[in-house]
Amino acid sequence: MRMSQLCLGLALCLPLSSLAMNLSDGQRVPPVGVGDKGELVLAQDQFSYQPWNSARLPGKVRVIQHIAGRSSAKEMNAALIEAIKAARLPHDRYQTTTIVNTDDAIPGTGMFVRSSIESNKQQYPWSQFVVDSDGVVRKAWDLQPKGSAIAVLDKEGKVQFKKDGALSQQEVQQVTDLLHKLLK
Repeated sequence: MRMSQLCLGLALCLPLSSLAMNLSDGQRVPPVGVGDKGELVLAQDQFSYQPWNSARLPGKVRVIQHIAGRSSAKEMNAALIEAIKAARLPHDRYQTTTIVNTDDAIPGTGMFVRSSIESNKQQYPWSQFVVDSDGVVRKAWDLQPKGSAIAVLDKEGKVQFKKDGALSQQEVQQVTDLLHKLLK
């Protein structure tokens, strides 16, 4: 009885983000593929989609941003995205991968969400955008609904930083410092 009370007490002291998100430091992300929609491709001013799979993540240092298809989720880690833009990281060795869970969008806004993603792809063609219509990534990685999660991967595709939820200013700085270190 006392051991179970202790475990419950410890669990209640942990932030909710620590209880979810099954990404492990020093490991690759759990394998997942997105077949419905998938990676947004822009070629000759035309948009198309191709299946996306997490097995293709190694090769570049990257920030993965997983967001629900809602403005509130996008804003949660907007400070990090602005810091990454300002850092002007080398596109040949760094890539941002934004996975948008349109299954977790406000009903009736899916068309606007996809339009916003297409606009971002035109503005940042070197970035990777994945549209997850079924929420398979959120489920596979055990992420919170209606939110934003960030993971930093080294060039081998191993997790070096992770957080499910909004980053503090200190964490934004920690991530940008980590990216510069990984790109040396």
